[in-house]
Amino acid sequence: MKLVSYKTEDREHLGVFVEGHIYNLNSCDKQIPDEMNAFLQGGEELMDRAKKVDAQIKAGQMEAKEEAFYELLAPVPHPTSCRDGYAFRQHVAAARRNRRVDMIAEFDQYPIFYFTNHNAIQGPGEIQCMPDHFQKLDFELEVAVVIGKKGRNITAAEADSYIAGYMVMNDMSARTLQMEEMLLNLGPAKGKDFSTVIGPWLVTPDELEAYKTAPKAGHTGNVYDLKMTCIVNGVQVSAGSTADMDWTFAEIIERCAYGVDILPGDVIGSGTVGTGCFLELNGTGLLNDPAFKPQWLQDGDVVEMEITGLGHLSNTIRKVDTDFSILALKK
Repeated sequence: MKLVSYKTEDREHLGVFVEGHIYNLNSCDKQIPDEMNAFLQGGEELMDRAKKVDAQIKAGQMEAKEEAFYELLAPVPHPTSCRDGYAFRQHVAAARRNRRVDMIAEFDQYPIFYFTNHNAIQGPGEIQCMPDHFQKLDFELEVAVVIGKKGRNITAAEADSYIAGYMVMNDMSARTLQMEEMLLNLGPAKGKDFSTVIGPWLVTPDELEAYKTAPKAGHTGNVYDLKMTCIVNGVQVSAGSTADMDWTFAEIIERCAYGVDILPGDVIGSGTVGTGCFLELNGTGLLNDPAFKPQWLQDGDVVEMEITGLGHLSNTIRKVDTDFSILALKK
């Protein structure tokens, strides 16, 4: 099942996406809330009701009216929190190699994550960026999960049952802001708090069963072999697979939930896939050729991400018309 959040006449709604069309779930079953967060808080009971509606629509057993005019939103427009992990060893190793430093041994010992701004979640469409963001503005190609039920002190062996679904994720990054603050060993914060993009819909785990593969040696949890690509202005710049994740979402959730509650509506990103951002691509290019010309996102660029089974997420980068700069405020 593909769950979507969308807007009509300035009202947010919850629907299912079936063969190119959106159907409102509440109009099909009044027990289903017309909003994603309330739906997720209903747990497995409401998920089962939604799957029943989805199956009936697909089988032609329900006369459901499709939405004709709508604006597609982030699948979870108002997440209860947003964390981002560091699951792909290939990306971390390449980034450190490009800086001519050794791979950090701790990567293989435990999965880490940081909290980003859950109020800056966006879906398909335009992304408004300030002038300082364009100082090395970057995309990050990731996959994300949404938590579907409350839990605490969850083991990796049971953690997959807490996942409501999967999405494409673009962890937008302003590298100059990020790097200057991390010199003080705190962050990332301002370099990543302005936009995290998820979408186009939330795909339930049952739809991905055909892509399931074994986790890497010594790891626990579900892993899927889903091709990941990013295209900027019509040119493919990144390619990888969710099967390349070293740390599984189950293991990341185990760490997230240690001593604290995870809640329905929490979003957790995987971290960047290998080749999945300009920071890594530029570093590799310069390492191999000192004359390599680095590339960063510019005003008007179109960023398209696609993951097998999870859909196509497209955004256009726009520059806000202002001269206000926090980089200029440094003492």
